[in-house]
Amino acid sequence: MNTHLLAPLTTTGVGGPAAGFVRASTKAGIVAAVAAAQDAGEDLLILAGGSNLVIDDAGYPGTVLQIATEGVAIGDALPDGRVRVDIAAGHPWDDAVAQTLAAGLSGLEALSGIPGSAGATPVQNVGAYGSEVAHTLLGATVYERATGKTTDFDNAALGFGYRDSLLKRTTVNGSPAFVVLSVSFALERRDDSAPIRYAELARTLGVAAGERADAAAVRAKVLELRASKGMVLDKEDRDTYSTGSFFTNPVVPASVLEVLPEGAPNFPVDTPGMVKLSAAWLIDKAGFAKGYGLPGTPGESVAGGRAALSTKHTLAITNRGDASSADILAIARAVRAGVLDRFGIELHNEPLLIGCAL
Repeated sequence: MNTHLLAPLTTTGVGGPAAGFVRASTKAGIVAAVAAAQDAGEDLLILAGGSNLVIDDAGYPGTVLQIATEGVAIGDALPDGRVRVDIAAGHPWDDAVAQTLAAGLSGLEALSGIPGSAGATPVQNVGAYGSEVAHTLLGATVYERATGKTTDFDNAALGFGYRDSLLKRTTVNGSPAFVVLSVSFALERRDDSAPIRYAELARTLGVAAGERADAAAVRAKVLELRASKGMVLDKEDRDTYSTGSFFTNPVVPASVLEVLPEGAPNFPVDTPGMVKLSAAWLIDKAGFAKGYGLPGTPGESVAGGRAALSTKHTLAITNRGDASSADILAIARAVRAGVLDRFGIELHNEPLLIGCAL
């Protein structure tokens, strides 16, 4: 194992060196690397697409395992008529979505364009445009570090919540109790999409919320919308050098709406008496406009123009070329403090913060 700079392996482009680095392209290789780190008592950081973590400039003192397994297997029909799809943990997520659609299967189209690997999607219960992984995930095959056993967790056992799961709750500083080896989905064999749950997406597709649309058209529209917000990776566009949404949409008591400005966006959630607010709206209304932090903006002094909110979306904190993790976090702290001061609502980070904190 050799010292390995981590910044180039993340979508934000920050992070110091790893004390140890292993790249595994097979399930057996993943298990062997995890077991070796466990036996040595070393901290372990799992990395695949590098799209959902901010690593400290000092680096990582333990072993970083880059999961590079690939493969999408279209299986047989399940008893309920849906089709099982097994995806290797390291497989690029958007490619997996594209392959399922090419095979005539729908259900993942609204999750198009999300960066990172398939194995990471259940950790965060990744979601976008009204869809989330929990809607179609059958389960995940995981390696349990404490016992050295490989286990299959079904959807219920993963304990999904909003951008949350058992896998995330048992991860400490990026070091997981369970390492995902593969994920399985149950998808419908049909040309049209799952019901469109997100109003903006439904409107741009010309259908009513709850209706279906052509699945390929949904994917194309989602990619278009994500690109317009800087949420599709593009090496030529600094607005895409980010973790995507840095803050989750806060879920708060419905009574909070009484003290927010009229028209504040809010969405129903499964928990009675609670609503979900738009973090992007809160950030903007607290005085942090798109591009906050760029040279010539009120936030330039926060990180010297090296890090800034995206010019396309207030939820993304971007590396403008030579930002450090400290610069990214400085913008995040300023935004979080401003929203708390203006609305009394504390925002929480969506990406994992490795060796650093807000």
